[in-house]
Amino acid sequence: MDHPVLALIEVLDNIYHHLDRREFIIGIHLDLQKAFDTVNHDILLYKLQNYDVRGIVNQWFKSYLSGRKQITSVRNSYSDIGSVTVGVPQGSVLGPVLFLLYINDICNAIPDAKIKLFADNSNLFLYDTSLSNLHHRAKLSLTCLSKWFLVNRLSLSVDKTCYSIFCDQQNDSFTLISK
Repeated sequence: MDHPVLALIEVLDNIYHHLDRREFIIGIHLDLQKAFDTVNHDILLYKLQNYDVRGIVNQWFKSYLSGRKQITSVRNSYSDIGSVTVGVPQGSVLGPVLFLLYINDICNAIPDAKIKLFADNSNLFLYDTSLSNLHHRAKLSLTCLSKWFLVNRLSLSVDKTCYSIFCDQQNDSFTLISK
């Protein structure tokens, strides 16, 4: 995982590179709904196996994720004990790492796009010399991502997902259009 400052510098460098080429850039800022709470354990273990986390180490992760229980308390009232069958434990170093491994293959959903992973706030960057082509590519990319989210049992927080369009207006400046 990149250091946040280095990741930001890489994103800015990429934007300026495409602005220098007189291209439009769209950054679609994806916010996943209850991301850490909805990670499917079977899918995660399968993905870990594909990353060569096999054998006893994979069994350790299976043991780490399974058999978890939870209870909710409000004042002096308690819920029944429930089994936790999805999600990665939060408040640990391992939770965010497991989540990033879970979504790491999102890049395969759109091979010709640049996706930067920042935990549950990921960013998709597309560029083109034509604004209408860029709009079309963005729609196709979001359709591909929608299918990927469905297969991986994740969903976007539509209210928190937004976009920015970067375009060169004059030689050394750019305009930012956001929603």
